[in-house]
Amino acid sequence: MLLIHSPLPLEFRSNLPGTGAKMKTSAPGRACGIATVLLSLLAVLHTSTPQKNDIDIYSLTVDSRVSSRFAHTVVTSRVVNKADVVQEATFQVELPKRAFITNFSMIIDGVTYPGNIKEKAAAQEQYSTAVARGESAGLIKATGRKMEQFQVSVNVAPSAKVTFELVYEELLKRRLEVYELLLKVQPQQLVKHLQMDIHIFEPQGISFLETESTFMTNELADALTISRNKTKAHIRFKPTLSQQKSPGQEDTVLNGNFIIRYDVNRTLSGGSIQIENGYFVHYFAPEGLPTIPKNVIFVIDKSGSMLGRKIQQTREALIKILDDLSPRDQFNLISFSGDATQWKPLLVPASAEDVNQARRYVAGIQAQGGTNINDAMLMAVQLLSNANRQELLPAGSVSLIILLTDGDPTVGETNPARIQKNVQEAIAGQYSLFCLGFGFDVSYAFLEKMALDNGGLARRIYEDSDSALQLQDFYQEVANPLLTAVTFEYPSNAVEEVSQDNFRLLFKGSEIVVAGKLQDQSPDVLSAKVRGHLHMQNITFQTEIRVAEKEEEFQSPKYIFHSFMERLWAYLTIQQLLEKMILASDAEKQALETRALNLSLQYSFVTPLTSMVVTKPEGEERSEVAEKPVETENERRHFHLDCVCVNFSKAGPSGKAPGNPGRLGPQGPVHSPSHHLTYHGVRDLLLPDMLLAPSTPDEVDLRIKARVPAIPSDTMTHRHQERKPSGSSADTSQPAKTDSPPAPIQAPPVILTLPGQSVNPLCVDIKHSQGPMNLLSDPDQGVEVTGQYETEKAQFSWIEVTFKNPQLQVRASPEHVVVTRNRRNSAYKWKETLFSVTPGLNMTMDKAGLLLLSSPDKVTIGLLPWDGPGEGLRLLLRDTDRFSSHVGGTLGQFYQGVLWGPPAAADDSRRTLSVQGRDYSATRLLKLDYQEGSPGTEISCWSVEL
Repeated sequence: MLLIHSPLPLEFRSNLPGTGAKMKTSAPGRACGIATVLLSLLAVLHTSTPQKNDIDIYSLTVDSRVSSRFAHTVVTSRVVNKADVVQEATFQVELPKRAFITNFSMIIDGVTYPGNIKEKAAAQEQYSTAVARGESAGLIKATGRKMEQFQVSVNVAPSAKVTFELVYEELLKRRLEVYELLLKVQPQQLVKHLQMDIHIFEPQGISFLETESTFMTNELADALTISRNKTKAHIRFKPTLSQQKSPGQEDTVLNGNFIIRYDVNRTLSGGSIQIENGYFVHYFAPEGLPTIPKNVIFVIDKSGSMLGRKIQQTREALIKILDDLSPRDQFNLISFSGDATQWKPLLVPASAEDVNQARRYVAGIQAQGGTNINDAMLMAVQLLSNANRQELLPAGSVSLIILLTDGDPTVGETNPARIQKNVQEAIAGQYSLFCLGFGFDVSYAFLEKMALDNGGLARRIYEDSDSALQLQDFYQEVANPLLTAVTFEYPSNAVEEVSQDNFRLLFKGSEIVVAGKLQDQSPDVLSAKVRGHLHMQNITFQTEIRVAEKEEEFQSPKYIFHSFMERLWAYLTIQQLLEKMILASDAEKQALETRALNLSLQYSFVTPLTSMVVTKPEGEERSEVAEKPVETENERRHFHLDCVCVNFSKAGPSGKAPGNPGRLGPQGPVHSPSHHLTYHGVRDLLLPDMLLAPSTPDEVDLRIKARVPAIPSDTMTHRHQERKPSGSSADTSQPAKTDSPPAPIQAPPVILTLPGQSVNPLCVDIKHSQGPMNLLSDPDQGVEVTGQYETEKAQFSWIEVTFKNPQLQVRASPEHVVVTRNRRNSAYKWKETLFSVTPGLNMTMDKAGLLLLSSPDKVTIGLLPWDGPGEGLRLLLRDTDRFSSHVGGTLGQFYQGVLWGPPAAADDSRRTLSVQGRDYSATRLLKLDYQEGSPGTEISCWSVEL
């Protein structure tokens, strides 16, 4: 029997290794191998260990049908045991945390073993018996920021075949103006038939669609096809065996993310009402509404546990956030440790002067002391309440409190329930509270209830290199309120069983969803009113639709999952009931739980209230138990000390398991053949040798790194020694005399290949730089490149590329690349392959770290983290003949027509070039060409100093 259900808080402790299901011996003397398959819409194709032709995955498919934001995904894996002994096959799927499993089955020797959804209590006895016997279990457990992992195992006889099939469903949530589907592709073996099909149908019309991959190569790109019309899109990825192979090897290159983002057409209206099979869904996200001014208090934890990288990233994020405040906003800052301190006695307008003062204050925040959440929160409420009484808050404005903390309260009032009560009574429904939990040493349940009590929400900020971006992105989600007190009204004789129909706030870039059932004798025309408050006035949207016409929209597309809207309604209702249970009293909670349970059973959803029981073949000697985790269960499990490896692990975008950097897995104890110690919580473990070291987000990794020797330089001018090309008159007339070997040849900051020139490339050395530089701009191309060059280090500290169409910004630093679009940030680490196709722009990055931004009619711009001699960021340009006559900037000027003077009579390695009436002295030198990546090749180029 296989039992799949949601966990009790103290029961989510697996004995499985972090590398997945372990090998076992089914009977004395019988050898066992293992194959693992991960595939999902937030989907992973993955095997736990490289295969040696025992368990062979010969077919692996995902079929995902997205009908009006509701995704129905079927994952099918077919395996065969090619060994002459029994093997254990483990099926593993990663799915979105918000998704509900609806079905699982195995077909073994022609016999189907289905899953049955039961009330959790009804299956509890089987579950407890299995745990008591100490048998291994197939689990559902958190594996990163957005995913959880399902796993089940079965023994496979020699030459036998098994088909695994998993079905799950999810309503996609609009965030910062896009819906997102994420697939993780990691089969770790070649698969004869590997195919993913994503079908999207949106009656409102698809306004935007892009794909992104972290494993795609030029060869694999041919396996990707995208077709779309006004309302439909089909994305297919079907690589051949040869396309899957690594160059010169027999393993697969498929290892990474595949993402689809899209949005739909919208107008300034009452939204879109869609009807199918007697149910309706109402999507509301009107375009063109003005933003409501806001009053925001930032409450920032500066206790000792924030010391190091966390406080550094918090400062960095806050400075960016302050820059994004609107002049119509008011704000203040409260920092707290054992005591709470407010920056200003009153809220201040977000003027340039006040924002600059706030930036300086934030830059000086230092971490030390305890954690007094209660006093800090009451101080924030008091600031708003005093301003409200004194009529200092603009009429119609929205007031928000944003709390960031990384630990539980340790000073003052430390009882979480009393803090929640104090805060709720003080706010009294007047303001909205948003709580951000930094890392895993804070009680997420405490923050979540406090936020929901006060009309907001909670979010976990993961300790990683992009923590500052996570903070900025969260702020962008709540930065632009559009409506308050939003209510939906429908005729009482037309609809019934309507989901939540009133909401405190609507933010720009999000969407409100209401669903319900049409009555049997409902009118032919369904009307709806949406009421809300703008900045200074009330507004009512009214919509009428003809039921029969709307129902026809979902009857013609052949690939759409029919009867989906009823399941969408059930899914949305269950999610809202589970959230209400967090806030409900004991008496109310029982009624909510009963209704959520009945819906879960009726629609076969695996929720925190239900379990799935799967019958396995006779003779199987172990039970499988799968659990659906909740966010609070992942806390205090991330510090591990295991033999010679010290891991300070945090869940990150890769979701890699501690102790095995190549393995996708949940946060859990590191297992090894030898003993290990597990520490829970940052305050429980201090290693003496690390007390003075800056904190790191993911892990302390003991490695030996080889570095290129430092380049000798003149300490006064910081000019590196150069070698002239052999054969020039300068070489023979003035031979070098030195007692030491010549310095290595340097890579210049910029290499320019000038169109139409037969001369050597132009190497640009920047010797004088103050502040950000306009490197190039071309208004006709719609592109601008700026950068900050540090002359002392002889390298760029950052380079930023801005495109007008599509509106997109790429900012590169030595640490990572950040792409910003529609206020949404995506961070990418260097040398992690990337392949992004956006209308009007392609972004690719190879394993050498070369990032190329290209379009059929635009100049190609490249960015590279050069780690050879003269290390630092590098810029390169291709297809420069596409520059217009209006190109300009420090580098762009060289594409306005360069006039070369003749070589100097006494030295043919020197020439003069004129650009727009200005003369530059050019010297031919040997330099390292960085454009194809490290280690580079020697080239002869004309060096110009700027």
